[in-house]
Amino acid sequence: MPKILDLQTAEDSRDIVHRTVQALVEGQVVGVPTETTYTLAALALSTKGVEQLRMLANRESEAAESGHPSGPKRHWIELSVRSRDAACDFVGTASSTLRRLTRRCWPGPLTATVQCPEPFSALSQLPVGVREQVVDEEGFVSFRVVDHSVLDQIHRYLSGPLVLASFEPGEGAEIATVAARMVDSYGDELPLLLDDGPTRYGGVTTVVRVSGNRWELLREGVIERAAMNQFVKPVIAVVCTGNTCRSPMAETLLREQLNKRTGCDDAVRVISAGVAASNGAGASPQAVAVMGSRGLDLTGHSSRPLDESVVNVADLILTMTRGHRAAILAAWP
Repeated sequence: MPKILDLQTAEDSRDIVHRTVQALVEGQVVGVPTETTYTLAALALSTKGVEQLRMLANRESEAAESGHPSGPKRHWIELSVRSRDAACDFVGTASSTLRRLTRRCWPGPLTATVQCPEPFSALSQLPVGVREQVVDEEGFVSFRVVDHSVLDQIHRYLSGPLVLASFEPGEGAEIATVAARMVDSYGDELPLLLDDGPTRYGGVTTVVRVSGNRWELLREGVIERAAMNQFVKPVIAVVCTGNTCRSPMAETLLREQLNKRTGCDDAVRVISAGVAASNGAGASPQAVAVMGSRGLDLTGHSSRPLDESVVNVADLILTMTRGHRAAILAAWP
């Protein structure tokens, strides 16, 4: 039976974090919660820990193949880094598709599988034995930025990334959305397990392979295929003051021109916002009339303020005046 530390009843989680960090540095494999499932974790600087993690992961997969059809079918070995910037140290110059996906989905339930340009990648700083475990036969490495506060705290005290092992369940199988599932699977072989109750999403990560600007969905998880199709598209945001006149008109005109040029209605997403806008206001009557005279409909427009959700998703921001540009740069230097 592993030592189980309950994050929900602990008065101060820092002691749990420190004990977990110590175990990882000593080369132990621990069970940790993420936003999707509970998973095995080892420090990527510890060959001993990563080899033990791989052994436990292989055994779980082999058990499914040898008489437990409801068990997990395969496992994913992932490098968990603290942030998108940390991932860049491994990936190097990312393609526009990879930048969009990571900017829009990280931290969060996305596993991005990419090639790392050794020897310029931080991957070359990991022990050889660890690299052999995390790089697949085609030279791809799976990365994750977990959206869970305890993983973020653990990363702060570590000088390297974590290696995680997550599982793709078989048909009708129970995935590890509660800590008890880890106890059932590993028992005494897991010395330490952090219990934070049921996971937020109760499902597995979505796994996508990115090569240049091409992407392939390897596993549909919490993020569905339809959402992934939207996340990979370029986004242009048009900004004015109140988002009821100029920017909605510009948004509609730009969308019309892009649709004509690409021959597709949704190759590029065009949105609009206002630096001093409120939520839910309709377009001005004058704007509706002008667009109507061009055969374009603004009656369904609903204003929104320029905020983090718009800035983080946009590949390009077009402003109506220099004043709007200055206001944006002041808020997001």
